[in-house]
Amino acid sequence: MNLRRKTALVTGSTSGIGLGIAMALAESGCNLILNGFGETSAIERLRLQIEEEHKVRVDYFDADLSKPGECRELIVRAQIAAGELDILVNNAGIQYVAPVEQFPQAQWDAVLAVNLSSAFHLIAAALPAMRAQKFGRIINISSVHGLVGSIHKSAYVAAKHGLVGLTKVVALETAGQGITCNAICPGWVLTPLVQRQIEAKAESEGVDLETASKEILDEKQPSGIFTTSAQIGALAVFLCSQSADNLTGACLPVDGGWLAR
Repeated sequence: MNLRRKTALVTGSTSGIGLGIAMALAESGCNLILNGFGETSAIERLRLQIEEEHKVRVDYFDADLSKPGECRELIVRAQIAAGELDILVNNAGIQYVAPVEQFPQAQWDAVLAVNLSSAFHLIAAALPAMRAQKFGRIINISSVHGLVGSIHKSAYVAAKHGLVGLTKVVALETAGQGITCNAICPGWVLTPLVQRQIEAKAESEGVDLETASKEILDEKQPSGIFTTSAQIGALAVFLCSQSADNLTGACLPVDGGWLAR
């Protein structure tokens, strides 16, 4: 699928799912604006690597997505750099796990700010130009936890449910304007964040990493295998293509059968 002459901003794209999406878009000819955490030198190497490998333009802009003003400024910087911002992928997210009554207020506020409010501010800032150019693709990376709950993840589940609702509202408000807004809802994806969960489980239970991985998958994901970031990226590319012109307001699970139980 050819996305040449399009430009995408992908938040949280220096690792994990966001990087997988960015790489898939670049492979399809899309120019990129990266955003995320990491060492400056490592991010610069990544930026140059993608440019050289895929012959696309790649910029990187830092922003603290817990701050509304920096979210909106990120869109302005992206539009100035690219001329037009065609695709917005809201992928950045953080996690904290604790029972509701023990959940720290500061962690609740941080998870909601990064996982939900940042998407609102970025979308609100990007929409006027998308409407003017009569084209836009907005992809929100939610989760199966945007559709079902799990214990000890109150802030994460609340934010991801909110992101699903935001997706539907934006889809309705932009219907018929050349803009689509959809959510991808992954189950277990083997990212650095999930790898740390596996390692913590292995340590706490005194088992090896393979056993810990199997236990995590067997609990929720009937396929017994992790989804890859590249697979999420391929779905994102499809959602940006002309084939998905009339696909909007959808919440697409990529969860190995998690929600089919």
